[in-house]
Amino acid sequence: MANPTTIRTGASGGTEVTQASLPNTTGTITVPRRHLLDLDDLTFDEINDLLDSASGMLEIIGRDIRKTPALRGKTIITMFFENSTRTRVSFEQAGKILGADVINVSASASSVSKGESLLNTVKTLQAMQIDALVVRHPHSGAPYFISNHTDAAVVNAGDGTHAHPTQSLLDLFTVRNHVGDPSGKKIAIVGDVLYSRVARSNIVAFQKMGAEVVVSCPNTLLPDGWELDTTLGDETGFGGLRLANSVDEAVDDADVVMALRIQQERQEAGHLPSLREYSERWGINSKRMALAKTDALLMHPGPMNEGVEISSEVAHGAQSVVEEQVRNGVAVRMAVLYTLCAPGKSTRIGSGEDG
Repeated sequence: MANPTTIRTGASGGTEVTQASLPNTTGTITVPRRHLLDLDDLTFDEINDLLDSASGMLEIIGRDIRKTPALRGKTIITMFFENSTRTRVSFEQAGKILGADVINVSASASSVSKGESLLNTVKTLQAMQIDALVVRHPHSGAPYFISNHTDAAVVNAGDGTHAHPTQSLLDLFTVRNHVGDPSGKKIAIVGDVLYSRVARSNIVAFQKMGAEVVVSCPNTLLPDGWELDTTLGDETGFGGLRLANSVDEAVDDADVVMALRIQQERQEAGHLPSLREYSERWGINSKRMALAKTDALLMHPGPMNEGVEISSEVAHGAQSVVEEQVRNGVAVRMAVLYTLCAPGKSTRIGSGEDG
């Protein structure tokens, strides 16, 4: 489990508590959540509330004039210490559609390049009275550190190999829009499980929503203590996760097939004999997709290495929802920013009550 997220009571005007101190119930939490750092401590109802909100945001995106004053007067800063296209641009678009002022900060253009510490950078931004800080950082846990030193809402846009919560929410949203309730559905995740923050967050998210998750990857890209052809126990934090002995086994009769990006560094570090061999043994192609259900979805968090973890024919084929994932990412991130930042909002994560 991740560290409990700090949240603020609505009635006391500032008393801080932690998620761990709240009653273990769903639909009855009456305090708004301050940050979105991971999905570990979100309840089933909180996730569904966000997905329901994203449905409304998707309708806004489909309008001729994509603008709403919901976050007018709010300032959102996106601070990315790693390169990004989809996540950074979708957060920027999400904030602007909601009427917020969005400021982009990159590490190379900030005082971090001059040696300023992360703490002092956060304190500088805090002094500007920002409302939300969207952060991507190469070190796992950085958003947690930042959340302890700012009054702004902090959204984790990816931290090291740890988590990428909004990617998992948009993946859940995409699946729900196609197959309905994910409960009981088979989700096959193929690729770099050891280093992928997307894999970890998606395993947590889909299991929490009742799906059967099966992963497949080379032995060298499995976390320590995990073995192929086994099912993990509860003590691992991923109880019920099945580690397939082959890609064909993982994909067989799956409702969703998700390929993960394979980085060149994995081969250079000795995790893979060659990218060509990876493609032959673990790549998702039309032959392997034929093993899944006829209406199975093909997903990829992007960016794709076509010809490595996924073939071009299926990446752009009829079952692919990769471009839809990108579009849904804007709606989901609108829902997250609105939930954390909107003044006098009537729906708060997990409250089920008017705020």
